[in-house]
Amino acid sequence: MKNPFKKKSGAPGVPASKQHHRIRIAAITIVSTLVLIGGFFLWRAGSVMDKISMGKGGIFSSVIKSLPGAESKLKGEEDGRINILLLGMRGEHVDGGGLLSDTIMVFSIHPGDGKEDKPRASLVSVPRDLYVTVPGTSDKQKINAVHYYGEQKGKGQGMEHMKQIISEITGQPIHYAVSIDFKGFENLIDAVGGVTVHLEKPFAEGVQFHEPKVCDPYIYTVPTKPAQYENKYHVRKDGTKYLAKSYLLCYNKDEECGGVFQLTAGDNRLNGETALCYVRSRATSSDFERAKRQQEVIKQIKEKALTAGFLTDFGKVNAMIDTLGEDVRTDMEGWELKRMFDLYQKIGDAQLTQKVLDTSEDGLLYFPSQDRYPGAGSIILPLGDTYDRIRALFSSLP
Repeated sequence: MKNPFKKKSGAPGVPASKQHHRIRIAAITIVSTLVLIGGFFLWRAGSVMDKISMGKGGIFSSVIKSLPGAESKLKGEEDGRINILLLGMRGEHVDGGGLLSDTIMVFSIHPGDGKEDKPRASLVSVPRDLYVTVPGTSDKQKINAVHYYGEQKGKGQGMEHMKQIISEITGQPIHYAVSIDFKGFENLIDAVGGVTVHLEKPFAEGVQFHEPKVCDPYIYTVPTKPAQYENKYHVRKDGTKYLAKSYLLCYNKDEECGGVFQLTAGDNRLNGETALCYVRSRATSSDFERAKRQQEVIKQIKEKALTAGFLTDFGKVNAMIDTLGEDVRTDMEGWELKRMFDLYQKIGDAQLTQKVLDTSEDGLLYFPSQDRYPGAGSIILPLGDTYDRIRALFSSLP
């Protein structure tokens, strides 16, 4: 009589069916443990990402998209071009136009195929004074106000409105958007250990942060010496103008950037606070020159991030995002941020084309006469009063 418990393989005295059962249990236990561990890290990463993400998918979507075999392509990835809108502003709860997007850039990534089609990228700045029609209305405003008006309709609508108007201008789909406020920018610079900018000559901004305004009991409390006034005039029925009121001007008691911001020629090491002053300065130069400085600092951030290993360690990216908190916002979901990180790793030091739309000979913009749009202030329009040339530029990038 054959012994049913005796097999050529397996543990002696143990039925094969039981052995197979134990193997299955062991395999399930191992897989389950790995899934739980992976799920924990995905949840942890997702919870950090959700601090800045305004996407609708949330952590569950990030976990699903991270499973093997799941479709996890970014918008625009299949077409070979991902367009991301970068916005900079004071901050939601900061006085002085906190929701005006004074920094507007379009960052485009062409991942390439890893073979003959090399990865490349472009960064184009759009001036805040470009005169546009606010989406959903017939009202014309400077483009930096579009974000503000959108936010009045609902949280996150400002970003959507900015994507819409930038898409109209560039002729390109704007797949994602990221916004950062002053505090977030400072924290980002400090997180990468500061940046170094090289100047051929000394730099000084002595107007923007030392500009007097009408005295008030709280902020502008230091009277100018000698005394300066802001005069308000009225016009009589017969057309003659008369002085109606004079307001004493004062300086801010806590002037930003020390009142007069200065850098020496040569290499300048900037922390978050000084870098912010540098990229905000424009009164003694121009908004176009400021945009060039902003692009320069962004390039420095990228290089520092590479050196510090941020772009090879997603854990460091998570930690950095955690410190930025509510000072950064994006409409990407957590899994999309992770996918973007993976793509950026592959791009590495890809060729970066930089451009500032301005009023130079090849800048594609111009200043219209003051009487064309009375009351609009200093505004900028596209050459030919159409976006055709700007769209042609973007179609050739990156």
